[in-house]
Amino acid sequence: EIPVNKAQLIDDLKSALYAAKVCSYAQGLGIIKSCSDDMKWNVNLSECARLWKGGCIIRAALLQKIQDALARDSKLPNLMVDPVIAGELNERTAAWRRVIVVSVGYGVAVPSLSGSLNYFDSYRRASLPANLTQAQRDFFGGHTYERTDKEGVFHTAWTDAHKSIGDISER
Repeated sequence: EIPVNKAQLIDDLKSALYAAKVCSYAQGLGIIKSCSDDMKWNVNLSECARLWKGGCIIRAALLQKIQDALARDSKLPNLMVDPVIAGELNERTAAWRRVIVVSVGYGVAVPSLSGSLNYFDSYRRASLPANLTQAQRDFFGGHTYERTDKEGVFHTAWTDAHKSIGDISER
């Protein structure tokens, strides 16, 4: 059994929920930004946050901080890199991790908290361990893969049952 200080866990849970909400907004706004850029819609994300503050479903005090962050830098690549938001996330990271560790230790599923932490951790890495995913895609569908040690696109005949997929440069 994992020892738990109830008061500390409650404080940690507040921090974890806040951080997870920030990541959820960051992901959603990132999707809107990407579509806006692709479709040349010129969506003003700060204005989106302002409009959401007055809504009946999304309304949250956090939206003012989001609106301010997007107003400070309209070209912000992700909400999580705004200095104020980044500072708040960094202050809460240890608590966020503690909540997930305790939850896992007690067999309590926390998919939103752990998923948002994975998003946060992934965003902060220059290189991710996608090699297993690439290998599986190549094994099952001949989708090829890239390597970090060599330029180019590669395919492996993983077993005798795998045939050549031809010249991958012609794909």
